[in-house]
Amino acid sequence: MEKPYLRLEGITKTFSGVAANSGVSLSISKGEVHALLGENGAGKSTLMKILYGFYQPDSGRISIDGAAAEISSPDDARKLGIGMVFQKFMLIPAFTVWENILLGLKERGIFLDRAAVAEKIREVGERYGLWVDPDARVGRLSIGEQQRTEIVRLLLGGAKIVILDEPTSALAPPEVEGLFGVIRKLKQDGQTILFITHKLKEVKAVADRITVLRRGMVVGTVRKETTTDNELVQMMLGDRGVASDVFSRTNGSSPKVPCLELREIDVAAVEGRPGLKGASLTIEPGEIFGIAGVAGNGQVELGEVILGFRPVQSGRMFFQEIDITGWSTRKRMEEGFSYIPEDPLLMGVAPRLTVQENMILNDRSKYLRWGGPLGIKQSAVRQKVQEQIDAVGFSLPQLDRLASGLSGGIFRGSSSPVSWPARPNWSLPFAPPAEWTLAPPGLRTIC
Repeated sequence: MEKPYLRLEGITKTFSGVAANSGVSLSISKGEVHALLGENGAGKSTLMKILYGFYQPDSGRISIDGAAAEISSPDDARKLGIGMVFQKFMLIPAFTVWENILLGLKERGIFLDRAAVAEKIREVGERYGLWVDPDARVGRLSIGEQQRTEIVRLLLGGAKIVILDEPTSALAPPEVEGLFGVIRKLKQDGQTILFITHKLKEVKAVADRITVLRRGMVVGTVRKETTTDNELVQMMLGDRGVASDVFSRTNGSSPKVPCLELREIDVAAVEGRPGLKGASLTIEPGEIFGIAGVAGNGQVELGEVILGFRPVQSGRMFFQEIDITGWSTRKRMEEGFSYIPEDPLLMGVAPRLTVQENMILNDRSKYLRWGGPLGIKQSAVRQKVQEQIDAVGFSLPQLDRLASGLSGGIFRGSSSPVSWPARPNWSLPFAPPAEWTLAPPGLRTIC
């Protein structure tokens, strides 16, 4: 490899005694697309947030083009030409595209020159395929358009090192291909790209080299043309690498009763959100059923209908040939339905509760009984929760950590720390229903 342009040496960062990064060293060449690959919670985002000045490392150092870089804030990073697009975009929905981009420019002057900023936006859009209307309100843009706005803002702000944190997580396939085209054009112009992902197909599509992280440590760095998918999986999972017989199928010929069936389901549109019209599908037992489409075309609404959040206007829904159209959400969850929403921060967890407390919310009455009249028996709860985690092989941090402090992979949607009040805010006009919690790992999931 040529002389490194960017170096991270011995980076260590801990949160509440848990090591997110442990002695991580990384070397990046100028003009390279370098992928950081690893499971959720492997430490990828934390490492890049340290490079961007969002976090401060406990130890280690960073250098750019041979010179030590002191990065104590995102402002320091931007001055050094480092920009980052987070999983959850840092845009102001009520502002227009040009107003959001103006906020990221180093020299804004006294006057807000809309015409000059809009012209720069169009120039960057033409050059890199980042087309976006300068006068559009950000709150009305699609996810792909918001992402393009973020990238344009970084480029106009002078970024030479661009960090993309799980940039395809909410994009439809055509939008993913468009993003890959943008990355290739940026590389041609000498930009250095750091691409965070856990998807093998993506790193093989755009990366020059791949660094694999596991449990906060670097496993190795390889060139994409000299490695295979199996080798990358083994590096990511270690002893938990996927065996080849996992994908074998049984040859049973007996007919199966559908696990879930929707027949001509109609759901009304509400407050600008799309409804469903004539939605029909059949899901077999043990099947992974994918729903594809550009954001805003009813995927979220379909999940809410299946769990009973949205009422059905017409049509029928069957679970193992039992008509469940009129079932409540609670009844469906008791029968094994569960739902992970696209924004867990808003709909999925209680941020001010710990991991363990969130894990037992759906079964809290059972755990209360364990403790008798004096409350929950914490030791029994911890043992049961740990058994559930071990059974599914899912990696979670300390059970006493607050949910608001989890990484974007473990707590999807929380790509940055959030400041929450010390006590719950009960000023809401309604009490959030019990269904707005993630099911514990031990709960069987529909299909």
